[in-house]
Amino acid sequence: MTQKRLVVVLFGGRSSEHSISCATAGGVLNAIDRDLFDVIPVGITRDGAFVLEDDNPAKFALDPAHLPEVLDNGSRVRWPDSIRSRELSVTTADGAERSLGSPDIVFPILHGPFGEDGTLQGMLELVGYPYVGSGVLASALGMDKHFTKTVLEHAGITVAPWRTITADEYRARPVVASEALESLGTPVFVKPARAGSSVGVSRVSAVAELEAAMATAFAEDWKVLIEAGVPGRELEIAVLGGRPGEPARASVAGEIVLSGREFYDFDAKYLDAPGIDLVCPAELSDGQLAELQSVAIRAFEAIGAEGLARVDFFMGPDGGLIVNEVNTMPGFTPISMFPTCWIRSGLSYCDLITELLDVAAARRGA
Repeated sequence: MTQKRLVVVLFGGRSSEHSISCATAGGVLNAIDRDLFDVIPVGITRDGAFVLEDDNPAKFALDPAHLPEVLDNGSRVRWPDSIRSRELSVTTADGAERSLGSPDIVFPILHGPFGEDGTLQGMLELVGYPYVGSGVLASALGMDKHFTKTVLEHAGITVAPWRTITADEYRARPVVASEALESLGTPVFVKPARAGSSVGVSRVSAVAELEAAMATAFAEDWKVLIEAGVPGRELEIAVLGGRPGEPARASVAGEIVLSGREFYDFDAKYLDAPGIDLVCPAELSDGQLAELQSVAIRAFEAIGAEGLARVDFFMGPDGGLIVNEVNTMPGFTPISMFPTCWIRSGLSYCDLITELLDVAAARRGA
């Protein structure tokens, strides 16, 4: 009989995507194969406290009227004080201490800064825990849209034209934003450099809309991208990293079809707002799908990603491909595009979780 492995499911965090991380964790807690894995749910509050959470998927259901979150219950999870131990412990609200065992692997399901950007991955490296997903550098690159584009462009992968503006630069010379708009043409998208789930993103069609869009983006990050709007189809490919010596794999494509909404914003992604249709698999020729899959894997490898990623594309009217983003910890709720693409490719949500944990264990072990 196979011995169960002990997995820390780590979620929540300090970013504006806290609730989406919780919802993703709820999906994973509900679907993870309990015949193969025992689970320790560890939540990170919005203030950054590590607390022992309930192993109750329903608690973290994504309800538009009440978004899930990790609340401070008074407990504190303690990580090992050196790499000589894997033991995780907790101090409960009443001051009692107990061991949580020695986890085999961590599944850090966090989105945005202080979780998806290499910071948490660095902490796990310091304490010597194997974990699912990309390492420090690839996580940092994938989180920062400016450097993602820079690396992809260097690798010969086409990206949308853009201009990066820092808060200091904008304060000293606000006209820099309108100059970028004039150079790139309209529409443009104004985005925080290091945020996800379309948080802080605005579509700008005229100079008069620019100041408000910049303020919205700067509320999330001190570095902002103004990016040229790209006409065409919006397509996504899910990528799974391989075990040592094995190549990465790409899924079928999903498509985001606008049907009354300007772009795929936070409300459409997670709060069931109307105006967006998600189609998977997308209607593509065999050649188009093969090209999407090939470029997705090239992008995955260009930033040094591991484990998983979702690569977002625009396909122009002529069939040309532009990579928009590489998400190293994509939305992972049961209805998110990453698992949906793999489900449509023949891998169930439960088996996808197992595969991610197995691949991570094999890579870190090697």
